[in-house]
Amino acid sequence: MSHTLGARQAQKQKTRRALLDAALELLEEQSLSSLGLREVTRAVGVAPTAFYRHFRSVEDLGVALVDEALGSLHPMIRTIVSTTGDGEERIARAVGLIAGHVDAHPAHVRFIARERHGGVRVVRGAIREQLALFAGEVRDALASDPVSVGWEPEDLLMLARLYVDQMLVTASALLEAVGGGAGERERVVRDAVRRMRLIGIGRAHWGDGGGGG
Repeated sequence: MSHTLGARQAQKQKTRRALLDAALELLEEQSLSSLGLREVTRAVGVAPTAFYRHFRSVEDLGVALVDEALGSLHPMIRTIVSTTGDGEERIARAVGLIAGHVDAHPAHVRFIARERHGGVRVVRGAIREQLALFAGEVRDALASDPVSVGWEPEDLLMLARLYVDQMLVTASALLEAVGGGAGERERVVRDAVRRMRLIGIGRAHWGDGGGGG
């Protein structure tokens, strides 16, 4: 009996995975708001009624994709903010990690870039929640840095959001650079390094006058 239940559960997980993968592939060419349930189930080869054993709606599937796409980024965020070395070394490593993630998960990056400001409210909300978690993690890491001594909590959170936004901008730009050749990718990386450097300069001089602290 337990073997039968285990096999059934494995099949259920396999179908759920197939639905997520099919949706992600279909979303390379369209937004979630235009994706139909039957379109997804047809791609998997299951009856539309089978969809509801795994997700309440296409919007619910979209939230699951957000959790999958952004949830896997937490280790990378922690690695970036805990990186040691001088400013240039940390920036180069951060951009390299972002580029590696884009190379490994282009469909997830494309989905988040499109749906962050897309037409499905619940999915936009799920993305905002995940980004808020990222910002909190970065803020906590920044707070332990000697450069942040005397900073107000809201200023640290503002800085953290700048870094998170820049990570997203860099990931989207790297994705768009695909097909543009090595020169285009190098330009995106160079611009990302310059922007991160500019944020770092602003951070170093935030309390000099007119800023925080």
